Amino acid sequence: MTSDLSRLLPATLPPGRLVGGEDGPEPLLWISDAPAPAGLWQQLHRAHPQSGLWPLLLVPLGDGADYRPWLSGELFPASASDPTLYDPDALLRRWWQQLGGTDEDAPEGPLEGPLDAEEAAELHAALAPFGPAWPGTAPAAAVPDGAPGIEARGLADVLLSVRDARLGLVEAGSGAEALAACGWSGPLNHEDDTAKIAAVLADWERRFGAQVVQVGFDTLELSVAVPPATLAEALPLAAEHTAFCPDLVFQGTGTLTAYAERLVAAHQWSFWWD
Repeated sequence: MTSDLSRLLPATLPPGRLVGGEDGPEPLLWISDAPAPAGLWQQLHRAHPQSGLWPLLLVPLGDGADYRPWLSGELFPASASDPTLYDPDALLRRWWQQLGGTDEDAPEGPLEGPLDAEEAAELHAALAPFGPAWPGTAPAAAVPDGAPGIEARGLADVLLSVRDARLGLVEAGSGAEALAACGWSGPLNHEDDTAKIAAVLADWERRFGAQVVQVGFDTLELSVAVPPATLAEALPLAAEHTAFCPDLVFQGTGTLTAYAERLVAAHQWSFWWD
């Protein structure tokens, strides 16, 4: 992040402000004072290769005037390491092992505490057809040139049609990198180093053309250029999503298979952490 983000900002932006975090006054992002005007996110997204500024749609927690976390000082860039340090497959494998309580450093699974036989059976059923053994990552798709950008700009239109969001700009090479650079900590209860989250998101961008479009206090909305076409293709990807964001299954669909059904032909991936 540059020490003078203001020098990178286009002159034609609507009224807005530079925002720092808890670690100091250095600006982490620019945020508009009002909801994003129609078409501006898309214009800035197209300009990213030249500007180096990744646009985000920013939504708050609740309806408070502090617009948490974006205007409340709840941004923590110092807590994030470097996304390039991590192997995405190793991260997903570790998180999956934590789900089943098979990681010695994190013995508690999503059912809280050591599992008895009944709880273990319930967990195995929820994670079927894979169970506690990590199935490995889904094969990469063939992503057509230009498709990720088209899908991202289309999703921005859809999201803005159902909810107002402010425009954010972060100096970053991608939406994944932008989350770590601005100090977002939405998955804190699952993973306290956003760089690890960003590493997986960057891998999904490479494999499926997924891009970060909207960010909330503890939510993410991604566009997807090439989603799985069948349930068989969706199942290993659903395992990745469950490792990445267990609440999708354990406070959502109840089973990995039910979640996988939602991924078939879906050009939008939504994540939330309790």
